[in-house]
Amino acid sequence: GGYMASLLITKGADYFKATIAVAPVTNWRYYDNIYTERFLRTPQENPKGYDENSPINFVKNIKGKYLLIHGSGDDNVHYQNSMEMTKELVKYNIPFDMMTYPDKNHGIYGGNTRLHLFTKILKFVRENI
Repeated sequence: GGYMASLLITKGADYFKATIAVAPVTNWRYYDNIYTERFLRTPQENPKGYDENSPINFVKNIKGKYLLIHGSGDDNVHYQNSMEMTKELVKYNIPFDMMTYPDKNHGIYGGNTRLHLFTKILKFVRENI
C-alpha cells in the first residue's frame, strides 16, 4: 500500500492530487532481499529494475499532497526508507506532511496509536481530497 501510494504520486504525478503512504518501500535496495530478489533478481543483475521501480528516484515529479507515515521500529519496511524519502523531498523542496510513531512496528498499533493514526489519515483526506 505505502509503496504503491508513493509510486503513484511520483510516477503518476499528473493524475493524483494527494496520497497517503504508510510504511512505504521507497527504495527496493533497502527491502528484504528474499522477497525482492524473487521478482527483481539482485541489484547487480537488474540495477535498472531496482531504480525504475523505486519512488525515491522520482520525488522531483511530485505535484500533489504527500502524507508519509512510518513506525520507527518497523522491521519489515525499515524506517530508513522514510528517512531517505524525507531527504529527497527536502532536496527538491517538495512540501509534505510526516508522522513518525516511535518504536512502533509495521502494524503501527498499541495503546492509543491506531486511533491517532486513523484520525491523522481522516483529517488529511478531508483537507486534501
